[in-house]
Amino acid sequence: MAMVPLTADDDFAAADRPVLDAGVSAYGQILHTWSAIGNSPGLLSAYLPFVRRVAGPGRLDQRIKELTAVRVAVLNHCRYTASHRCTSAVKAGVREDELVAVARGSFDRFDEREQVALMLAEEMTIAPPVVPWEISASGITADLRTRAQQLFDPAELVELAMGIGLWNALARFHRLMEFELDLPDAPAGVVEHL
Repeated sequence: MAMVPLTADDDFAAADRPVLDAGVSAYGQILHTWSAIGNSPGLLSAYLPFVRRVAGPGRLDQRIKELTAVRVAVLNHCRYTASHRCTSAVKAGVREDELVAVARGSFDRFDEREQVALMLAEEMTIAPPVVPWEISASGITADLRTRAQQLFDPAELVELAMGIGLWNALARFHRLMEFELDLPDAPAGVVEHL
């Protein structure tokens, strides 16, 4: 059961209606995360366009966005986020065996940019809470930071880091809320790593 009541369709604030209607048009339903956010009138109208901008088409290859989002969901052990991110990844052309490899942390099948992005997703998820500032101001290893700067232009790096940060925040929100699944479950090979 969710931590907060899930806002019913008719109870969303007027300020949230346009983005909610657009979301329902895209997904065919009101997702639980939106219903929870609906408890804070006006927040959905800021949240959903931001998520679409970060997660949707941009300078960074969509495949990299999808792969890193799945890795973050798995590292946060969030079944709800994994469900959503795997559904999105499959729609973007990522194969199930690739999703399972990402969940396992087996990156050798991916190209260099994908590998570095996945390693960055891993370090950005795991390291900052445990790596003191005196050891690494960025929270990641200097070698990985340099490799990322060599492989991605500034716009791509911003989208990559923002996406990783976004999915970390949302996976933690989703776990705390304890949402039931509203999209298909992630593949079994992904779920076993949650």
